[in-house]
Amino acid sequence: MEQHRSDSSQGERQRQPDGEARIAEAVRALREGRLVILPTETVYGLAADASNPQAVAAVYEAKGRPSFNPLIAHVADAAAARRIANFDPRAEALAARFWPGPLTLVMPVLDTAAVCDLARAGLDTVAVRAPAHPLTHALLSNFGGPVVAPSANRSGRPSPTTCADAAEETGDSAAVALDGGACAIGLESTVVSLLDEARLLRPGAVTRAEIEAVIGPLAEAEADARRSPGRLARHYAPNLPVRLDAAAPEADEAYLAFGPSPAGARVFNLSPAGDLKEAAANLFGFLRAADRSGASGIAVAPIPHEGLGEAINDRLKRAAGFVG
Repeated sequence: MEQHRSDSSQGERQRQPDGEARIAEAVRALREGRLVILPTETVYGLAADASNPQAVAAVYEAKGRPSFNPLIAHVADAAAARRIANFDPRAEALAARFWPGPLTLVMPVLDTAAVCDLARAGLDTVAVRAPAHPLTHALLSNFGGPVVAPSANRSGRPSPTTCADAAEETGDSAAVALDGGACAIGLESTVVSLLDEARLLRPGAVTRAEIEAVIGPLAEAEADARRSPGRLARHYAPNLPVRLDAAAPEADEAYLAFGPSPAGARVFNLSPAGDLKEAAANLFGFLRAADRSGASGIAVAPIPHEGLGEAINDRLKRAAGFVG
């Protein structure tokens, strides 16, 4: 039996990221309306100038993404975010606690030119975050404006957590690909709406409990779900069918294990130690590996729902085609 573990990504994590010359090349490409693959601490993104409708349209085209699904505007810091979104005290508190980092805030839009209508899917709100990856922070600081950067995969497919996976998915559409090594988190950002009640629209690396410790209880997503990316019923999906909460794989299934793993071929252990952070980092890469394994389907072990497990289970349900 061959078990696939997080050790397989160590070489990627030890890579030296691209440098200043490559960042300058990427900034020029964005200003010319071209697309750039960039790393974040969550997943790799396919980036475009958020103010350029033609460039944003090219992102939708490259991903095959439905136009009603809004994009997140990535900015260098909270000061840049305040220029495009209406911050309230809750936003200030969350940005101070979690930015730069994997938290997206949905707020009323202030500057509709900086984040064009197409990027916002015609909504009067904007989703904003300040990513923590140093390479992308340098890019955003040098570019000087917001950049949309949805995950650099074709729509509905597992998100890429290495530059190689991003290039395989959407590399033909990008003028420049910045390689920052393997993503540290490997799971998309948490999305919180701050329009009336604070609502959790998409679970992610910043947990519900961490957010509620700062601003109090979060309401559920239903009222504002359309304002968040990643809310389609079938999303993050491999080509193979996905079966959840499986104690063991059936014949010819690949298996995404968690914790102690059964013997057998095509076993991809998200975390042999049962660590949710490790499982999140491995989730999309192992979904991709299982999808390529020649199996007839993918079975997934039960994953606890607390903490990061809420976000992992959300992605797995969407990969399996369940509405949520």
